[in-house]
Amino acid sequence: MTTATTDPMTLKLDQLFAATDTDGDGYVDWNDYERLVDRYLSTYKIGKTDRRAQSLVVAYQMQWAELLRHADGVNRLSKEQFHLASRTASVDTSRFNMVEGVPHAIFDIMDTEGDNTISRAEFKKYLDVWNITDPSAMDTFNNLDSDGDGVISRQEFIRAVREFYYSSDLNVPGSLFFGRLSG
Repeated sequence: MTTATTDPMTLKLDQLFAATDTDGDGYVDWNDYERLVDRYLSTYKIGKTDRRAQSLVVAYQMQWAELLRHADGVNRLSKEQFHLASRTASVDTSRFNMVEGVPHAIFDIMDTEGDNTISRAEFKKYLDVWNITDPSAMDTFNNLDSDGDGVISRQEFIRAVREFYYSSDLNVPGSLFFGRLSG
């Protein structure tokens, strides 16, 4: 008996789709992103008028516009449409680089102390935002902290997001954002 191997990017985008589909209706739409923003603001106790909140909203709006542009203008994305649009938008930086823009806005939200690093406590809140409850999820913190200094720097975080979108290696830190995968 042979087993089908799913490509690593599909596995990662499946996880991202499931986490982004905040209402569980099998589609991602703008309302899902609004709920994510609300979760970030609530979890990190940031007001809607805070510049970090506004930056996150704008970054997600731009990402959403790019996803829709690459999905032929539909208003909500099925898993397959989300996969295709995410793959295409992640490499098409002609208008907005979602692999760079959104992560910087998220990092600014997560960095509650304003020290340009993410502590274990700040990272735990990130897991709460995305409803990641796997007990081993905090191990991801150690993987993202590639220099072992006890915090995740902006550079480590952005590098990990790049790995999520561009690396087919399921063991690199960026592939672990939503938990360990096996292909």
